[in-house]
This record gives sequence, structure tokens and C-alpha cells, in this order.
Amino acid sequence: MHIAIITAGGAGMFCGSCMHDNTWARSLIDAGASVSLVPTYTPIRVDEQDVSHSDVYFGGIGVYLAHRSRIFRRLPRRLTRWVDRPWVLRLATRLGVSTDARQLGALTVEMLQGEDGPHQTHVDELADFFATKLKPDLICFSNALLAGSARAIRNRLDVPLLCVLQGDDVFLEGLAEPYRSRAIESIHDRADDFDGFIVHSKYYRDHMAGYLGIDSGRFHTLPLGIDLSPHNGQPSDSTDDRFTIGYFARICPEKGLDRLVAAFRLLHARRPEMRLKAGGFLGSQDRTFFEKLQADTADLGDAFSYIGSPSDTESKVAFFKSLDVLSVPTAYREPKGLYVLEALANGIPVVQPDHGAFRELIEATGGGVLVEPGDPRALADALEALADDNDRRIELATSGQQRVRELYGPQRMATASLALFEQIAAG
Repeated sequence: MHIAIITAGGAGMFCGSCMHDNTWARSLIDAGASVSLVPTYTPIRVDEQDVSHSDVYFGGIGVYLAHRSRIFRRLPRRLTRWVDRPWVLRLATRLGVSTDARQLGALTVEMLQGEDGPHQTHVDELADFFATKLKPDLICFSNALLAGSARAIRNRLDVPLLCVLQGDDVFLEGLAEPYRSRAIESIHDRADDFDGFIVHSKYYRDHMAGYLGIDSGRFHTLPLGIDLSPHNGQPSDSTDDRFTIGYFARICPEKGLDRLVAAFRLLHARRPEMRLKAGGFLGSQDRTFFEKLQADTADLGDAFSYIGSPSDTESKVAFFKSLDVLSVPTAYREPKGLYVLEALANGIPVVQPDHGAFRELIEATGGGVLVEPGDPRALADALEALADDNDRRIELATSGQQRVRELYGPQRMATASLALFEQIAAG
């Protein structure tokens, strides 16, 4: 079976969804499938072997220029294709490209218009690539925001189309009205272009079925998976006298670093020896947020530090090994939570808000503690309890690491995926 996965580049940042798409593709290849990982918008950025296709479709620069200029839309494709070259897109991402939903409402609605909208040239180009060159047996779209091209592809190629939902609502909720409602309506109207929808948690299945108005019977739940081979941390006693709390995710309000800092302030007042270390990608749109956070935490001295965004897996694993516990108290309801799996894979327990997919992850692994969302005191108390009970912390870490290796490895993800694909293909 030849499987095509259409992924969305993260404009130069480490994006959890495109990183998981890459791991997914690698796991399927290792399981013997033929897989083409096709990037859209920008090249993907990952901290493991990149298996994506060399060409980029719906190149972000060309899409933006087509959105802004009718003249650009009318130019022959031979004159505009150069702006979609990977090297041009990489240069643009280094100069700073916004992925802020607040600025992309009209463009999002246009993209969902597909063959009937201003981006018909890009839609036709992608459909032609699949129909005449790639010729896959099944196509997975990595998010519903790409749904505008599904109908054109289906008209050219009679193969099953699946759509993975992994945070689409978070982006859609960031759109201003009337674009949010229009985008949701467009996705609902195009839902029948797909043979099914894939999610990674029961929570997200139920939530997105209601959010998009799609029958929950059309949803399929597949396990998350991470490449376990580089994650060699082990549950252990605290490395020194300074109990270390970690945060590893994108630096932005949505991921909740400010919430963790608020809880840490309560802890630091009574346990000044503790420290908080943060790591993760910082985009240009979130620099003001982080600069304010740095100014507000200046009085904490070296108790709070930011290590930047690790450039490779080895550096990321080294960061996890320097922690005693991880917490990413998201403001939104997380549909995946890959950082939870990565922490547990390295023997680091977690403390997470009791919403989104976190309950399912904690119940499946036994690797952490759930607290009331948005309550800094509850978060501080849970972190302190683990600092004071080393046996309990090691117990959580050991259980979490064992269960992650049993339930969230790439082989299990690939096996479940191929079984689903064969079921869908058989009708």
C-alpha cells in the first residue's frame, strides 16, 4: 500500500503536529509500507530524520501573494512557481512569518473554498501531482484546514481520503469573526469529501464531532507514537539539592508558561532552593509575551531560566534528564500532548491540568498527577508534594516510562494505522 500524508509546515518552528506526522511516516516505512510525506505551506522542521518530499505545495509565499493580489493570481504559474521553492520558503521563515490565527482569518476561509476560490491554481497543482505522479492508494490530510483541496483530488483519483484532527479547533478559535464561523461551516460542508477522520484521544473525538457537526461514528482513534530509541533517561533520585521543575513546549500563552510561573512563585516563596527551567520554540509573535514574563521574573534570579529551543533530539533528551518533574499547564484543551510522552519516556513524571487528552494519557501510563485547571495553588501543591515524596515520584516515573514503551512506540502506531487503512480501503 502506498500511503500519502499531506502535512503542514510550521513556518520554521518545531511544530508538534508536523513532527508527529514525520514520526508516523517513518513508522509506516519501517513497517514495510510505501509512504510519501508531502509538505504544504513551508518545509517541515523536525529533530529526527526528515522523510518529507522535497517539493512544497501551497507554498506559503505564493498563497499569501495570491490572497493579497489579483494580479499575482492571474500570472502564469511558470512565472510564480519560484516563490514556492523550499530554499525561498526557508529564507522567508528565518525572516519571520506569522502563523497567528488572528491575522489569517480571510486567508483561511479562502483556502477552504478550494477549487471555487482564489487558490484554484494551487489546488489543481496538488491534485495533478497526486493523480499523475504520486498515485497513492490512500491519502491522509494532517488537518481539516487543508480540506479545500480534497474534492479536487477525489475527482481526479478514486482512493480513500482521511483527515487527521490534531488541534484544528485551537487555530479556528483564534480566528476573528466572521471568519471563524465561516471556516467551521466550510469544514462541515466538506466533511463528506473524506472517508473518515482520525484523532488521538476519545476526548478529541467527542469534542470535534460536536464542534464541526460531524457524526462521531465517522471518527477513528489511533494511538500517538514517538521514536523511543533516543529517549534513554531513567527514573532517578533528584540530581542535586535544587529540585527542578521543567516546561517543554512552545513559548506562548496557550501552552501556559505564565501559569507555571505563577505556581512556581508560590513555591519559591516557601522553597527558594527550587528552580524552574523552560525550553521550547519562541516565535516572533510571542516575543512580547516572553519579554514581559522575563521582566516579571527578574526578581527570581537564577531560579528561573530559559534554555532556548534544542536543535536536535540529543539536546532535548539532555534537557529532560536535567529535570525532576515536567509541567505544561495549557490554557486550551490539549488534543495530543507529545511532551508528556517524551518526558515519561525519559523517566520524568508530569503534573498536568485535568482537561483535554491529559486524563487519558495519565490514566493509560500512571505517570503523573492531574490538578484543577487554572489553579496555580493546586499546581504548586502537587509539584511540592512530589518534591517531598521521592518514592512516589520514582513510582510515577517508572510506571510512566514502562507504559509509554508498551503503548506509544512507533511499531504499535504503525500496526494500528495499517489495520485502519486496510479496513477503509476494503470499504
